[in-house]
Amino acid sequence: MIFREAELKGIYVIDPERVEDERGFFARTWCQHEFQTNGLNIRWVQGNIAFNKRKGTLRGLHYQAPPFEEIKLVRCTLGAIYDVAIDLRLNSPTFKKWMAVELTSENRRMVYIPQGIAHGYQTLADNTEVLYQISEFFHQESTKGVRWNDPAFNIHWPIDINVISDRDRSFLSFQS
Repeated sequence: MIFREAELKGIYVIDPERVEDERGFFARTWCQHEFQTNGLNIRWVQGNIAFNKRKGTLRGLHYQAPPFEEIKLVRCTLGAIYDVAIDLRLNSPTFKKWMAVELTSENRRMVYIPQGIAHGYQTLADNTEVLYQISEFFHQESTKGVRWNDPAFNIHWPIDINVISDRDRSFLSFQS
């Protein structure tokens, strides 16, 4: 696997290293040793899958508050997403900055998202599926979110938003 630290500290974009032959290719999507060597979390307690019927669906931007903060490893297994992360860590040099990476079933890229980061995505294709590995169990009382169109972040979504949940639409403006 090829690990590249992104512009927001602690976020890694991870590309599989393919070994190709006449059958196709083989690549690892998880290796405890490689994650540990790069100083990344190696404990996953939950795996989630999200299927999205329509292009333009927006999910997020979500996080869990302390002491139930979570680390995520996100991969698009079908279709394509515009994956967004916002740094909400008060003492971070990139506080309130955001970044995006396109994850597709073709590029097989993953993104590692540390604690203190709000995460969400927009689907770029119909019938898109996203797989998450999570480091912390879901804790309903700790779930939080920031609004997808909050001027505090000024996120540029690539296409019109066609589907968004009432919950995600109702998040309040960010207060630091």
